[in-house]
Amino acid sequence: MTTTSIDQLRSKIEAERTNTPNIRARDLAERLEISEAQLVCSGLGATATRLTGPWSEVITAFGDLGEVMALTRNHGVVHEKVGEYANMSFGAHGGIVLNHDIDLRLFLKNWEFGFAVNEDTRSGPRQSLQFFGPDGTALHKVYLRAESNEAAYDALVARFIHEDQASLIEVTPLPAEIPDRADIEIDTEGLLSKWSTLTDTHDFFPLLRKYKVGRQQALRLAEGRFAERAPVDAAERLLHAASGNGAPIMAFVGNKGIIQIHTGPVTRIEPRGPWINVLDDGFNLHLRADLVTDAWVVRKPTEDGDVTSVELYDKDGVMLIQFFGERKPGQVERDDWRAIVSENVLGKGVAA
Repeated sequence: MTTTSIDQLRSKIEAERTNTPNIRARDLAERLEISEAQLVCSGLGATATRLTGPWSEVITAFGDLGEVMALTRNHGVVHEKVGEYANMSFGAHGGIVLNHDIDLRLFLKNWEFGFAVNEDTRSGPRQSLQFFGPDGTALHKVYLRAESNEAAYDALVARFIHEDQASLIEVTPLPAEIPDRADIEIDTEGLLSKWSTLTDTHDFFPLLRKYKVGRQQALRLAEGRFAERAPVDAAERLLHAASGNGAPIMAFVGNKGIIQIHTGPVTRIEPRGPWINVLDDGFNLHLRADLVTDAWVVRKPTEDGDVTSVELYDKDGVMLIQFFGERKPGQVERDDWRAIVSENVLGKGVAA
């Protein structure tokens, strides 16, 4: 498309923002029937600079930025962490950022577009790095803070600037999800038998792939043995309980390009409309509770004993968020986390 296409889009964006000045970028894009990446791209030459990869090298350069805010979201949850990018490693298909504050699992084959964005906001100028999938859906954003290294930001933009700073990007719809096979086609006995021999939580996804079973389908098939249905307000229940007793938790939020993890306590829990919010220093979480249609308590055997998660899904079976008690390999699961799940999430007595 041409620069004129960007100009026309800008006019539509300005009109919508005049009518709804505080509209979120994602909501504005939906209203205009464009992707969020195209919304950002409309600012080329003004508020946005298009970037190019390799994305592993771009992310490695984040280590020079100092303290930033990392944001990962899906359609139902926003996960924000303040910290520094460190202890990074990359392989053929992805990478890891293994820091206590910024803790990420990266699936870089699904990263397509990147932009540096400079905006004027009600609180002043804001600089960020924003990344999107092939369909233009936001995957990950990095926001500079007062303590960040702006010179490193400028150097990153100069190093990875894309040669095309005039064209509106074209996005590609993602292929339709392959539906689950019928339950009768699943080797349920084999699935559950193998499930019982797991030694690491990371072996669960390969287990699903081996038996060609959907994740929530597997939970249904394991109900009563390794999985138990929970109330749809499970997140609010466990967050309030963890806030009350100080139990440190882990909150995993992901999309097709990344998983972002918080590890530690939560304190300030505030419902606002359909949103359940954690508003702590260094960690914010925003969950659209009205999008949760299914919640499960899931148990996986490991070398350190059973590990318990609380998983929330939307109407299409997409996982919105996953919670664990804080633990590391070699540690037994915390008793206070098991108590939260048993007493507060499931409404039972203390777990044995």
